[in-house]
Amino acid sequence: MQLGCLNYCQPMIAILGITVKTRIYESDRSLVYQGIREGNRVILKVLKLDYPLPKHLASYQQEYDITSSLNIPGVIKAYSIEKYNNTLVIIYEDFGGESLQLILN
Repeated sequence: MQLGCLNYCQPMIAILGITVKTRIYESDRSLVYQGIREGNRVILKVLKLDYPLPKHLASYQQEYDITSSLNIPGVIKAYSIEKYNNTLVIIYEDFGGESLQLILN
């Protein structure tokens, strides 16, 4: 299920080696998609702005650094952070969870 656009609609992203299936979440600064990479389900979190501020790029890098350093059962795994056009995308494992927003609605 694709959520409605908040301010404007952005097209699906295209990242080499990943088949993007659907957008599952949108916030003021991020878009979150489900996809497939090498036969495995993944979650992609990308900064929404075409030209994000350096502090937003640094925040994403810090989020990746912290998440990827955790090796704790039950904590989502961050596989990689990649440049995408002029922004960043974090690729996470998809453990099959459901959006809390969808559950509450």
